[in-house]
Amino acid sequence: MGHADVVVIGAGQAGLSSAYFLRRSGFDFVVLDANPGPGGAWRHRWPTLRMATVHGIFDLPGMRFAPPAPEERASDAVPAYFAAHEREFGFDVRRPVRVDAVRYGPDDLLTVATAEEDWTARAVVNATGTWTRPFRPYYPGQGEFRGWQPHTVDYRGPADFRGRRVVVVGGGTSAVQLLLEIAGVAEETTWVTRRPPVFRSGPFTEDYGRQVVARVDERVRAGLPPESVARATELQLTPEVAAARSAGVLDRLPMFERITPDGVAWADGTERPADVILWCTGWRAALDHLAPLELRGPGGGITMDGTRVVAEPRVHLVGYGPSASTVGANRAGRAAVRDLRELLGEERLEDRRVASRGA
Repeated sequence: MGHADVVVIGAGQAGLSSAYFLRRSGFDFVVLDANPGPGGAWRHRWPTLRMATVHGIFDLPGMRFAPPAPEERASDAVPAYFAAHEREFGFDVRRPVRVDAVRYGPDDLLTVATAEEDWTARAVVNATGTWTRPFRPYYPGQGEFRGWQPHTVDYRGPADFRGRRVVVVGGGTSAVQLLLEIAGVAEETTWVTRRPPVFRSGPFTEDYGRQVVARVDERVRAGLPPESVARATELQLTPEVAAARSAGVLDRLPMFERITPDGVAWADGTERPADVILWCTGWRAALDHLAPLELRGPGGGITMDGTRVVAEPRVHLVGYGPSASTVGANRAGRAAVRDLRELLGEERLEDRRVASRGA
């Protein structure tokens, strides 16, 4: 069995940010990552997502992200940057290691259970993100649909939709990006969303970003399931999006009421034939491994104070709720470590650094 002051679960933006500040603070820590290599969720992005269409990558702490060529795949460029960050700071990242459960362990420690080895820790920083928990809402008739129902997580490019009638469900950035690609090859596309989309022509300023984060933070402080930062953010009106709106590609319809064997139908009797229903309906936080700690409240949410779980202060969730963005994950990593220094005893860690320099 291994032991560390802190076990970090996940090596995406939030996990590496946390590792950076843990290293600076002198903590003994290990990072457990389920992926076979660096990059977090970025290594799984669809192949047609190029750096030119990525909204932006915020630098990991301590290392600048040199902009790659616009045509480079995001699934190649960002993992390469994450790998360089791991090498630069010499993080102890164990992979592929999937965490099965976090439990209360002996001697007032937490036990992090994996198939390979169990770890005990004084605290856990959870940075597992959402990519492994795609969300597909249920609608009547869903099981009777004779076509294909992929999720964003299954998307590999527009070629799979060539000549097909496609219904794209979802009002976020991913839905718009995929719809624009598919519209060029599909026989017909239909875009449906629960709420009318809001396009933003102005810049995404820091003040606007703070407003979005504050809205998400308010929910998690109340113990409610978090609304994603991406969902709370308005759609960016790029020249490509403006052209698609003018061409009618982004003419949106309200959500259908049910799914038929050959398409979708609304309450007024309107039907639309479809060969594919593409669910761009987001993700949920991957937190099942924390279930033994019983952190969730009656409404299914986890009450948070910053990154700290109110019910268990030794557990911090980074990349969760208001910190589920690249810039938010960096700030969350710093905040989590600052809190853990106070909780676990900064003086003891300083003594360790002095002893290390003396050796």
